[in-house]
Amino acid sequence: MDDTLLQVQSVSKLFGEVQALNNISLTINKGEIIGLVGSNGAGKTTLLRLLAGVYRPTKGTLQMADGTTVEAGRHHLGVVPESTGLYSRLTAWENIRYHSRLHGVKDEESWARTLHYATLLDMTPHLGRHTKGFSRGMRQKTALLRALAHHPSLLLLDEPTAGLDVTSARTVKKLVKTLGEDGKTIVYSTHQLPEAEQVCSRIIIVHNGEIRADGTPQELLQLTGQTTLEEAYVTLSSDKARSVDVEEQPAKGWSRMWRGFFTPTTPAAGGDEDE
Repeated sequence: MDDTLLQVQSVSKLFGEVQALNNISLTINKGEIIGLVGSNGAGKTTLLRLLAGVYRPTKGTLQMADGTTVEAGRHHLGVVPESTGLYSRLTAWENIRYHSRLHGVKDEESWARTLHYATLLDMTPHLGRHTKGFSRGMRQKTALLRALAHHPSLLLLDEPTAGLDVTSARTVKKLVKTLGEDGKTIVYSTHQLPEAEQVCSRIIIVHNGEIRADGTPQELLQLTGQTTLEEAYVTLSSDKARSVDVEEQPAKGWSRMWRGFFTPTTPAAGGDEDE
């Protein structure tokens, strides 16, 4: 049986004359936790935005297993960007419920799923609170609950523990591992190699817009002849990293669209976004 969920074939992405990604090919299989590892500006966020259908490739194709494009298959995706984009005048549950209704999910179904994952994240007592006073960790956990509420086939996480305290980061990583054990497919972007080693069964090294390696931690060690993943990463990314953060070239316009992918800014939302 074919376990392919999403296929990326010879994809490149340019912003003007700046090449953010160059000839990327990869297959995302059901039940994998895939770590996208690279320095800032390596192309990780650009790749995630392509996987979410927010960007269109300059060249190449992205296709779901059923033959549809990622744009057409957005209802299969759950996204947690680095900027959570919560509505500060809404409670945590109201943010989640609003998003779920956009996906056509009934409130009782969304609530049951939210309550299940909120228990694992120690967020149950805070679901009725307005997100304006939330800490960074609580906002990140709410965004994760929101992404899971419609039962997505593929979960895209962009630096999910960035800026979190040790306890909150550990709770998020524990949930991600639990989701993987339950058969969820997850793409986990991080510039922290030890974090990817803890959480991910497969690691993709992205450097200067290219995939330098793709495999299990043991396969990366065998490929480079090194004894630690840190040494393997240094070997695979030994050429100088580009100085321009190409992922931020279109930042002002695309940043809002990236957040708006899952929480559209409309008067019906009832408030401002919490930055």
